[in-house]
Amino acid sequence: MNVLYDFSPNFSKTLRLKRNIKFVIIHYTGMQSEIASSKRLKNPNSKVSCHYLINRQGIVIQMVRDKNIAWHAGKSKWKNFKNLNLNSIGIELVNKGHRFGYQNFSKKQIQSLIKLCKILKKKYLIEPENFIGHSDIAPLRKLDPGEKFPWHKLSKHKIGKWYKANKSKKKYDHIKELIFFKNIKKIGFRYFNVFKRRKKDRIVVKSFQRHYLPRNITGIIDKKTLEISHFLTS
Repeated sequence: MNVLYDFSPNFSKTLRLKRNIKFVIIHYTGMQSEIASSKRLKNPNSKVSCHYLINRQGIVIQMVRDKNIAWHAGKSKWKNFKNLNLNSIGIELVNKGHRFGYQNFSKKQIQSLIKLCKILKKKYLIEPENFIGHSDIAPLRKLDPGEKFPWHKLSKHKIGKWYKANKSKKKYDHIKELIFFKNIKKIGFRYFNVFKRRKKDRIVVKSFQRHYLPRNITGIIDKKTLEISHFLTS
């Protein structure tokens, strides 16, 4: 695929080994324009960057080389990994985001993303379930790529984890919260205590719903939310 280059100075000096690249983290830019996004990703004072930027026309722009550690994930956790910059490639999709007028991702944008992810998957032997969103790894502070991101569509290309529904007759009743948090811990979600409920747990539930149940972002563990968590781990 055709890739343009517009490199950012924002990356760590230490080079990483090819085998350390285990994840692809998908973001939206969350700014008012592509120009503003590009300037911020190249501004040394911002201390943020990404490996690839995909604009609304589907043009892919590499801003940090794969072997370098870009600054896109920030404080984050997933499975047994912390601060995922070291182990991931960050892809930013141009989108105004929730703050400035959240948009549907363009068809060309998603087509280019799928092509790029397939290349990265093959090159670094990345597992399908290790294509995740910024809000998955940092649910208490991030919303991107958001509920309009087509995770289900990507899963058809074996990019990202999705579920297969079945006719489960299990009844969870009063222990549904415990079961749910046990399930999503198996998937990789963090920032909660399986056995102790806290106010911030609702934000984590919303993050899960934003990814797997985007039409029902309530923060409430209802039957459908619980079932999906079960389907993903069974």
